[in-house]
Amino acid sequence: MKLLLKGGRLVDPVSGRDEVVDIQIVDGTIERIASGITVSAGVKEIDLRGKIVAPGFIDMHVHLREPGYEHKETIETGCASAAAGGFTAVCCMPNTNPAIDDESVARYVHEKGKGVCDGIVDVYPIAAATKGRKGEELSPMAELVQAGAVGFSDDGAPISSPEIMRRALEYSSMYGVPVIQHAEESSMTRDGCMNEGAMATRLGLSGIPPIAEELMIARDVILLRYTPEARYHVAHISTKNALAHVRKAKSEGLNVTCEVTPHHFTITEDVVSGFDTNTKMNPPLRTKDDVAAMKDGLRDGTIDVIATDHAPHTIDEKEVEYTTAPFGIVGLETAVGLCLTELVEKKVLTIVQLIQKLSTNPRRLLSLPEIVFKEGEAANITLLDPVAEWTVKTAAFRSKSKNSPFDGFRLKGRAIGIINNGKALFF
Repeated sequence: MKLLLKGGRLVDPVSGRDEVVDIQIVDGTIERIASGITVSAGVKEIDLRGKIVAPGFIDMHVHLREPGYEHKETIETGCASAAAGGFTAVCCMPNTNPAIDDESVARYVHEKGKGVCDGIVDVYPIAAATKGRKGEELSPMAELVQAGAVGFSDDGAPISSPEIMRRALEYSSMYGVPVIQHAEESSMTRDGCMNEGAMATRLGLSGIPPIAEELMIARDVILLRYTPEARYHVAHISTKNALAHVRKAKSEGLNVTCEVTPHHFTITEDVVSGFDTNTKMNPPLRTKDDVAAMKDGLRDGTIDVIATDHAPHTIDEKEVEYTTAPFGIVGLETAVGLCLTELVEKKVLTIVQLIQKLSTNPRRLLSLPEIVFKEGEAANITLLDPVAEWTVKTAAFRSKSKNSPFDGFRLKGRAIGIINNGKALFF
């Protein structure tokens, strides 16, 4: 593979570079970065005038469903969806069957990811914090890290026991990886299917109270003060008061980070009024004030990462009554477009800040190697067209599932290619 990326705007938060340059890549390695490079024989020139060259994006919260739920998604189809969305890496959550709670399952996921989609998308497992994700006994953390796990979580369920969470924080700190909490006091959320409030009452649906998220984070912050060497990460944060807990913990110097999904800074509980089960997710869509708070948290740096919580479900699983439908939506193929439209276009974030939250920050908090734009380094790149206008068509998704509330949305900006592991894909 010999490529000349011509005239793109290189935006690299690690080095601070933000300039229009040419980049020559040979066999997956950056050979030269300069202005005015002349294309030579056997080199494919890619015209990137007006486009952005960024370090490869990573989605640290994805459900690939394999093993056990291959009717929803597989590692192969999930990686194809990630590539189409502009991601060169994903971290897959452990609520599979069996759960990613021992070395053999973690190694299976990690190794299989290398063999699909020409290996262009790196797959990193997030291992279960407890055996079977039951919250009763810690998983074998040392073996899981050795098998490729980059974090621990019982995602889909909280780590409810304070003692188990304390031990998870203590043991995970020995390996420099975070505990990722699905922040929910589940005794308050049973049978809930949307945000608790006036809208839920009007629709006759059971509510999930915001305080359930806030209580769990508040408890965990207290535990973190007791184990300050640990690293604690809040998955899919969704309420303004939950964000206030994280902001205060950060001000104390605690090792707290958090992520937000595109749907939680884009749409509100109002869309549930049509009873489209593609608006059902956990945590649920919240209020306008919460959406505004998520944007404020992104702007001031309280929110470190944007992640999709890509959660595939089949059509027949979603085409049921709202109360019985599973939680979750797919998000890999709409994330970049929603971010550019809702955050960059509306001046919530600069393009540099967005790239930090989609690439630099998640790699840093997962202790993954930084992507370096320098001659002799491996090319790991996401290419963006910040002004391309397009319409979301879920039927064309590369994901095996199509459950998205954004079908028909008109967006501005999208990924147009990725380069990783000596492979290139342009679209």
